Amino acid sequence: MTEPAETLPTTFEEAQAELEQIVDRLERGQVPLDEALELWERGERLYAFCREKLDAAQGKVEELARRAEQQRPATQPEPEPGP
Repeated sequence: MTEPAETLPTTFEEAQAELEQIVDRLERGQVPLDEALELWERGERLYAFCREKLDAAQGKVEELARRAEQQRPATQPEPEPGP
């Protein structure tokens, strides 16, 4: 019998909160070895999910900044003061 597919959170914030809980549990060092390994693997998947979301958000911000820059009217440079 196959195990059901693991589900990831739907939002960055949910994934980050779960990842923080995992880190906290692992840092306390009171998790049995097998469970610690499972938590570590889950943490790696959550980290990859968060990284993907952050990269996508960064790309959107960069695109919006480019659009805003292109739509900004050109300004005339101010003349430099003479001697």
